[in-house]
Amino acid sequence: MTRPMPWKIGVDGGGTKTECILVDASGAIAARHVGPGCSPSLVGSDQAAAIAAEVLDEVRKGHPQAEISATMLCMAGSRAFWRTFGESLRGFGGVSTVDDSVPVLELSTRGAPGIVIHAGTGSFVAARTPDGEVHYAGGIGWRFGDEGSGYDLGKRAIGRALLELQGWAPASGLGALVRERTGQTTSGAVSTYFYGDPATNNGVAGLAPEVLRLASAGDAAAAEAVSGSVGHLLALAVSVTDQLFPGKRPDTFRAGVSGHILNHPFSYSVLAARAPFPLGKVTEAPIEGVRMLLARGA
Repeated sequence: MTRPMPWKIGVDGGGTKTECILVDASGAIAARHVGPGCSPSLVGSDQAAAIAAEVLDEVRKGHPQAEISATMLCMAGSRAFWRTFGESLRGFGGVSTVDDSVPVLELSTRGAPGIVIHAGTGSFVAARTPDGEVHYAGGIGWRFGDEGSGYDLGKRAIGRALLELQGWAPASGLGALVRERTGQTTSGAVSTYFYGDPATNNGVAGLAPEVLRLASAGDAAAAEAVSGSVGHLLALAVSVTDQLFPGKRPDTFRAGVSGHILNHPFSYSVLAARAPFPLGKVTEAPIEGVRMLLARGA
């Protein structure tokens, strides 16, 4: 009797969605399932575990006889929580858990030393040193940081709009944007609108696409907001690089930018002009980074 070849499972679990793939013995994706976001800090521990368990079960349904040799969980949120969850799984082979930044780093560096700068709803910098160790910086959340993120762009737009409404800054596209989005015409009313929104972070981050559009169209205030935000994130990346690669970066060093905000033409032009190292765009989905990690047995 021929013994079935071992297959592998990979999960990319973030705040927006949870994507799971089943990879056959040849390295090809045999099945895929996508569920809602599973960050414990957003949906709670019980719901996060339920979502992760559901996508794992769903991705196996079409291949119930597949022998799973390994499962990699690349998850947002508490490392301890996901480590405990991974240890509870049965029938999924050897289970490993890493941060959700690792697949994006893999897409940027292809296993070589280097960094990735990522910004979407949130932001972070991840790096891999020549010894293979992975380091993480930023990602401290919309309340405390996440420069370069959608929330930070929206926050800067609202701050500028409030100064305009108070009469301390000249009119700009940002002021018009915030007035239109809120339907309010005074600084106090705009403040009340956002402070009274139970989903403030989503409402503020929702301004980001328009802020980027205005910057590209030549609005000086929007350009300043975007340049300041992504520039702050780049400064963190440079600091991380200087500390991890003191003196000289390896010849194989790679640096990439990931996420819709940093890959926007205006943001990317700002970063490329200021970065002390060449930048590449990471445009593949994070789940492809998971597949690559599984393929090289990382």
